[in-house]
Amino acid sequence: MRTLMRLEILRMLRNRRYLIFTLAYPVAMYLIFGSQSGDVDGTDVAAYVMVSMASFGAVGATLSAGVQRIAAERQSGWTRQLRLTTLTGRQYVISKLASAAVVGLPAIVLVLFTGFLRGVRLDPWQWGVLVIALWFGSFVFAVLGIGLGYLVAPDSAQPVFMLVYLGMAVLGGMWVPLTGFPRLLQDIGHVMPTYRFGQLGWEVLAGRHPRMSDIAILALYLVAFTALAAWRYRRDEQKVAA
Repeated sequence: MRTLMRLEILRMLRNRRYLIFTLAYPVAMYLIFGSQSGDVDGTDVAAYVMVSMASFGAVGATLSAGVQRIAAERQSGWTRQLRLTTLTGRQYVISKLASAAVVGLPAIVLVLFTGFLRGVRLDPWQWGVLVIALWFGSFVFAVLGIGLGYLVAPDSAQPVFMLVYLGMAVLGGMWVPLTGFPRLLQDIGHVMPTYRFGQLGWEVLAGRHPRMSDIAILALYLVAFTALAAWRYRRDEQKVAA
């Protein structure tokens, strides 16, 4: 498992196009939207957008690591080869989660560092809690990526990833605060995992620790996405065995 984990991480870090998308894209979005003046619900726009884009980048990095990678491996027959080894399904999933976490963390830190360079000032504990909360919260989307990677056909992995990624980001208030949406979309947004994920960071900006309600809802999503990933992995395993 350690060998596979190391190979997964090295392969992802060597993929320049992947790194540009997961690291440079959120930073570029922050530079565009974070340059506005004013505040959002009493929070400085630059700081609010910084957290939004750090969350956005973490979701994209971890989700893509599952959806597109696993779909490509299924198409190439790599997952079939792995099942001929002594590697267990649990070990395979753990290696995928580890590789997603390695890419997700830089996506968060880079946006936060860009915000600091552009004048965002927070207390030391706020920077630390932001990194930890967003990093651990991103594991929810890493598990979702694994489930979708086994759910969708390899040829449709890219459009499905973009639809889920951007759809959850918009409905979760990462691009535009939910207060700017019609009432129906606000109600939908409040139950999205991306909104609860962003709330972890937005609460810290307000000088508070992440709310237990947001953590609990993300935990429920984690359980649901884990069940999806386990179900689809077993289905794929049965097809290979047949």
